[in-house]
Amino acid sequence: MTETRAQLERGLRIATLLVAVLTVDVLGMINLWRHAGTYEPLAAQVVAAALLTAVLATEAVLVGRRRPWGALRRPAIAVVLAAAALSYLALPQNRTSSTVDWIFGAANWVGLVVLLDRPFRTVLLFLGTHEALALGNLLLFHDVTRSSLARFATGSVTVFGLPLCLAVMATVLGRIARQADEAARKLERVRTAEAVASAAHRRRTQRFAELAGTTVPLLEGLADGSLKPSDPLVQRNSAIEAARMRRLFAETDTVENPLLHELRHCADVADRKGVEVELDARGQWPVPPVAVRRDLTDAALTALATADSWARVTVVGSDTLVSVNVVADCDEHVTAEPATGGVRVETFNGNGTVWMEARWEPS
Repeated sequence: MTETRAQLERGLRIATLLVAVLTVDVLGMINLWRHAGTYEPLAAQVVAAALLTAVLATEAVLVGRRRPWGALRRPAIAVVLAAAALSYLALPQNRTSSTVDWIFGAANWVGLVVLLDRPFRTVLLFLGTHEALALGNLLLFHDVTRSSLARFATGSVTVFGLPLCLAVMATVLGRIARQADEAARKLERVRTAEAVASAAHRRRTQRFAELAGTTVPLLEGLADGSLKPSDPLVQRNSAIEAARMRRLFAETDTVENPLLHELRHCADVADRKGVEVELDARGQWPVPPVAVRRDLTDAALTALATADSWARVTVVGSDTLVSVNVVADCDEHVTAEPATGGVRVETFNGNGTVWMEARWEPS
């Protein structure tokens, strides 16, 4: 439920509660004490008024705590109807739906307070039950005359009609609020989809920019024939660029350990060439930023992509140091300088074997 809808429903509850309090505890009490001497007995009317006041007090507490009636709703309606029946039984002869019958125009509002957030048919059923109690009291315990029936019908116009109008308004406002909620959710979904599409476009643009300096020239050379696929240097560069692309795609994956995940993708390129790759990890370490992970994996990526038959990658980490070591039987080469200042790379070549280490110390 949106904040606007919650405020709207709470405001309607408060307004209905104020009307009910005015009807029961002000107008109802004035009529009750004005005709106190005519009730048989008076205590029945006092108890009925106390029951209705207790229901209204409960609603005031629930509104203050912003809570619905929940499991208390049915007992509350039972209390309202019981109070009405008790009051009707103590009415003087031929006083139904008159000013002496104070509860006729009070119990309906108390019931509406309890059922305001329920479906319209539920409110209609309660109001009909309340009318049936009053009519049954008239038919069973009082003299039925044309004037008494006319008085009952006239009183029912306001007793039944006014709460019914408020229930209709509450139903309409609830429908409008639900439609507003749905429209807000649809708008949020559209905005989210646009944000996702925009982010995906930015990622694609960024990826293309990152590959433009190395991969694109290689592809253009192969396309226009200036580079020969049979050239060992072209094959070596193609393997390196393939590993970089695999790493680039792996950077967007949501995994627990991104560094190992990207190294596995780099190793997959070597594995497809028939190179025997061993990847080992020891310890635990914080997740390095993307730029740091690229510097840590660049040395391993190059060695894995150019290895002849075997390669071993070891990742050792802690809270203060992350080290990526690679040993492979590949050609001697010089690695690029790390782009981030916190990464150091060392390389040793000899006897057809290359050993590289990239170290990062988290600040």
